Amino acid sequence: MMRGLLLGGLIGLLLGQGFGGLAGMLGLLLQGLLIAGAIMLAIRFFRSQSARNQAPAMAGVPRSMGSFGRNAAAQPEAGNVSSFPIPGIGSGFGRSAQASDEITMTPADLDTFQQRLTEVQEAFGREDHAGLRRLATPEMVSYLSEELADNAKNGIRNEVSNVSLLEADIAESWREDGRDYATAALRYESHDVMRDRASGKIVAGEADRPTETTELWTFTRQNGGDWKLAAIQQP
Repeated sequence: MMRGLLLGGLIGLLLGQGFGGLAGMLGLLLQGLLIAGAIMLAIRFFRSQSARNQAPAMAGVPRSMGSFGRNAAAQPEAGNVSSFPIPGIGSGFGRSAQASDEITMTPADLDTFQQRLTEVQEAFGREDHAGLRRLATPEMVSYLSEELADNAKNGIRNEVSNVSLLEADIAESWREDGRDYATAALRYESHDVMRDRASGKIVAGEADRPTETTELWTFTRQNGGDWKLAAIQQP
């Protein structure tokens, strides 16, 4: 098109149209440039819109420590659970790249984790802060105490009783900075209800129907001492 416009202008000059022919050529040339610019802008606009529409929507929320207080309304029914897959932990709770190799867990350790499950649940249901300090790390006690304070502020109490372990397995275990760590996948039943603090009326859950829960509990100990709860996570 540009060659055609230039050729047309030169022919006009040669035929005697003079500067009038040159002005006509320049006018056509300017119109052509404006049209070409508009077409390029339109192409860029449609390309950007198409790329934006094809981009996948990314919405991810990192998994964090789950709530300890639960009620039956938020738990799956026992009959709906057909298997007990042990989730992959990856790097574990608080594990750094400098952590040493995995350590070996014994059946006695697993029995201790089962015992801690019952003790911590019942201490939480009784709002026994002294018991929680004996069974959990200071960071975990702070977390549980905050949840108990929230319940008190809302005028409710989380009652947990009749804890029964159904299945358990070690998902990961390691040693770091002189401390042993172990994450156990625990599937258990319990009677878990929310009661009104004033009237004692159940506001969530069913007292005569146990709920089934699967969680990841991470324990820690130092120099062969007692295992203490360090974290609770939802798988």
